Amino acid sequence: MRRFKKVEISGVNTYELPTIPWEQMKVLFQRLNAGETGVREELIKGNLKLVLSVLKNFTNRGENMDDLFQIGTIGLMKAIDNFSLEHGVHFSTYAVPMILGEVRRYLRDNNYIHISRSLKTTAHRIQAARESFLQKNQKEPTLTELAAETDLTPEEIVFAYNANAEPVSFFEPVFKDSTDPLQVIDLLPDDQNEDERLLAKIALQEALGKLEPRERYILVARFFEGKTQTEVAGKVGISQAQISRIEKAALLFIRRYYQGQVEYKKNSPDSKKPRVEEG
Repeated sequence: MRRFKKVEISGVNTYELPTIPWEQMKVLFQRLNAGETGVREELIKGNLKLVLSVLKNFTNRGENMDDLFQIGTIGLMKAIDNFSLEHGVHFSTYAVPMILGEVRRYLRDNNYIHISRSLKTTAHRIQAARESFLQKNQKEPTLTELAAETDLTPEEIVFAYNANAEPVSFFEPVFKDSTDPLQVIDLLPDDQNEDERLLAKIALQEALGKLEPRERYILVARFFEGKTQTEVAGKVGISQAQISRIEKAALLFIRRYYQGQVEYKKNSPDSKKPRVEEG
């Protein structure tokens, strides 16, 4: 038997996190809306994997994953408290943006810029040399002259100066006329599309995980690896016409899964669980 390594975040063993089928979640939300507050804890535990899905996008950034997991869980709880079956979407479709927003808000509010002591010392030495040169020569030193005064390279001077500069406010005006001023925040790109792409990626991963292995292989080969139906047919050992039929059926399932109309494939490893039809 294969033994999995135990991975804990905030004291939670991520390999033991439960999942709740969509039909069961509908019932739990109906009970929650009817005043059964006890099911809220079950909904939280059954959806913690959504938090993990979001946190995968924040790895290797030097952040404490325990902290991010707790913040993401707060976003999950807000989503549970505000979700309504009348939205007509899967809970994950509603919850992921709220979890993502909570994590990003935390990172934004706690992303202080820390300058090392040695870099600050270098910047002060450069400033002292600049003022001394200005007094003696009655002119601003060039970068080359400042490098000669401090025995530093021009690159080191630019790096230290930029690192020690005061951060610019998002609301700092960059242009003014008789109308409203143009602020720094107005020039920043909108990351809404990035959020939508992340949500679509997570939803697609969920839907692909519900397919049979052969169906999943065909879709990945066709749409992620760029293979033709004939090439895939040669790999799988069936006809091109069969590949076409399987591909269409799998795409239809994914589309219906997005719309919350179906939860499991009939012949998938989950086939022991009831198939959920439309309505």
